[in-house]
Amino acid sequence: MSFFGDLRVVLRGSRFRRLFGTRLVSQFSDGVYQAGLAGFVFFTPEQHTSAGAVAAAFAVLLLPFSVVAPFAGVLIDRWPRRQVLLLSSLAKAALAAVSALVVAGGENPAFFVAALLVLSVNRFFLSGLSAGLPYVVPREKLMMANAVTPTSGTAASFLGAGTGAAIGLLGGDEALGTGAILFVAALGFAGAALVSLTLRHRELGPHLESEPEEVRTAVRNVVRGMLSGVRHLWARPEPRDALATIGAHRVLFGVSTVMTLLLYNNTFTGGGVAGLAGFSVAMGLSGAGFLLGAVATPWATARMAEGTWIASQLAVASVVLLVFGLPFSPVLFPVAAFCLGFVSQGVKVTVDTLVQRHVDDAFRGRVFSVYDVMFNATFVLGAALAAALIPPSGVGPVVVTAMAVAYLAISALWVARGLRVPKPETVRRSA
Repeated sequence: MSFFGDLRVVLRGSRFRRLFGTRLVSQFSDGVYQAGLAGFVFFTPEQHTSAGAVAAAFAVLLLPFSVVAPFAGVLIDRWPRRQVLLLSSLAKAALAAVSALVVAGGENPAFFVAALLVLSVNRFFLSGLSAGLPYVVPREKLMMANAVTPTSGTAASFLGAGTGAAIGLLGGDEALGTGAILFVAALGFAGAALVSLTLRHRELGPHLESEPEEVRTAVRNVVRGMLSGVRHLWARPEPRDALATIGAHRVLFGVSTVMTLLLYNNTFTGGGVAGLAGFSVAMGLSGAGFLLGAVATPWATARMAEGTWIASQLAVASVVLLVFGLPFSPVLFPVAAFCLGFVSQGVKVTVDTLVQRHVDDAFRGRVFSVYDVMFNATFVLGAALAAALIPPSGVGPVVVTAMAVAYLAISALWVARGLRVPKPETVRRSA
């Protein structure tokens, strides 16, 4: 079935529509907010960013809110998840308004504090969305729901980023323009809170009255709760291997993101507005790749095993880096961004579904919090590797070649895994 066909199917459910609307409004606002953040941090007119500076910025912005994720997971396994969506949206609205006021007054370290808090609270929101999705769609429709919801959210985020950039052009590149972008984001977060109120208080679970006593004990202790989620995940090979794969991919994606920033800031352009514009084009094409990857994944996984699809995607990434990335051409590099966006979303949709299918609901929030920590920490690890290995120009042929080899190696592991794991038909016959 096509992406839009899948979307029509899942949109028939009124409960899904309410959760989906909450996601779209919030992620559009995330895009607006991130446009203001990116312009302020990475593309000031006088700045020619080094790999170390970019890596440090990503570490400051991503690692602290990754620390929040274990707490988020345990709490959303205890709190009504609709309330998580409502309260986190309201908190983001208030914090975005504060950051808008701070930055409008000129450069101030409090801006980064407010940004960290917005991103940290967002962990609760995103974990709540993932943990609540199985409550609003039937199990057999999880694959198509995972294809259309995060991808539509990503598209909304890109649209929001474009809107934020347009607001910035109207407001100018002074602090007042950034403040206007952030204030619009605050209004959007408040809108997401209103949309979440269309969901009932307990509609997204959890229903602790039906869960074992182990869950009641685990939610009293964050560390124990997180460890129980890890143990639950480790005992299930399908989601365990899937998360290991997405972690390795995120390391490589972190390297490629820093490389792209450096190329557009220091090599392909003279930086500043031109650098931001070039980087935005590359990211826009990456977003188109995300959308196409989501369109292709349900169709592909209906015709082949999930592991085969993951292996083929990673092999494609290897070829793309060598053909379109290695020349370091401003014409070819956006093509590489598009293809890697396709691979990234194709792999992520498949991984999300494997995790949701193979973990129990009582632990789903904590498992997705493990996922969140790994998703961001591995990206920062990739940025740190880029800082150590890539020159300020962004031109690193040895690094691109090594990334291509790594993608191919992970693809080969999935091929080997598919040969090793017996197919369901074989298991039934032997039984």
